[in-house]
Amino acid sequence: MNIFSRYLIRNVFLGFAAAAALLIPLFTTFNLINELDDVSPAGYHWTQAVMVVVMTTPRSLIDLAPFIALLGGIVGMGILSKNLELTAIRTVGFSIFRIGLVVLVAGVLIALPLGALDEWVASPLQQRALQMKNSAMAKDKDNTNPSNVLWARKGNEFVTVKQLDANQQPQGVEIFTYKPDLSLESYIYARSATVQKDGTWLLQGVNQKRWLDRQKKVETVDSLEWHSIFTGMSLEELTMPADSFSIRQLNHYIGYLNDTGQPSVQYRIALWQKLGRPILMLAMILLAIPFTFVAPRSPGVGSRLAVGVIVGLLTYISYQIIVNLGLLLSLNVQLATLLPPLLLLALALWLVWRFDKQQ
Repeated sequence: MNIFSRYLIRNVFLGFAAAAALLIPLFTTFNLINELDDVSPAGYHWTQAVMVVVMTTPRSLIDLAPFIALLGGIVGMGILSKNLELTAIRTVGFSIFRIGLVVLVAGVLIALPLGALDEWVASPLQQRALQMKNSAMAKDKDNTNPSNVLWARKGNEFVTVKQLDANQQPQGVEIFTYKPDLSLESYIYARSATVQKDGTWLLQGVNQKRWLDRQKKVETVDSLEWHSIFTGMSLEELTMPADSFSIRQLNHYIGYLNDTGQPSVQYRIALWQKLGRPILMLAMILLAIPFTFVAPRSPGVGSRLAVGVIVGLLTYISYQIIVNLGLLLSLNVQLATLLPPLLLLALALWLVWRFDKQQ
């Protein structure tokens, strides 16, 4: 890698940093406004809302990385074009396509640490933030909208948990047991439960119903031990949204869902999105090349940024729509998450090649 390649990569890095410094505070402000809507005197305090926003900032950076990459590429390359430095670089033998490949290398060098940040920083911090928020909101007795709803199925047993309390213990437990003909064999409702060290649950305030020979038997007991089918992951983790999971957690939970016959499409999409997002970022940063070399002296960087914002938003929204359609229509997970960014990357490479041939 010669001095010109390093100089191009340096400017792409600086452009990415400048775009991140502009967008992250903006979206952080929006997130804070949303969090303040959930603040209550008896539960979720404003100081906790601020902490949640701060702890989820790395997640915002990961999610916005493709958008930031496009704007950062436009800024970094646009400044070089305005100062005629790109022209000087081309006079020493750099073609537009070669410049595009160097920009692509810069994108890879940005994507790799972002992937590590996602796995070991953003995901754990986001989960801790959501657990803190859920615990605080559980203390508010006036909170009529429980944020945690869990369910699981294993064999002929189906379980739902209304919410977790401030100590992450189950509240409002319902256990349904079905016969082979899918008729209800028994129903258990427990006001609360305590998760014991061996994984069993001690149900409290239990109301139990059984159907034997078409007769219903009702029994009320103070406590009842139940062998939980929530295995492999903690209840706190199970309340987290799929996008907060690390790759390791997603693989583990998908295996659990498959073993217990539960749908795992949402989590498989979240897993493959972690690969699709870096590809989308590479495509977006490469799209900065056409913005740079189309009429290089006019319009200015500000005008190109405005167009870049529109293109970035449309691309980001379109990708999310396609992924959600894949979830709703049960499309092939790899097709829904990887094909759009791969097609956009191919389009970006073709545009760079086309501009190279026209110059």
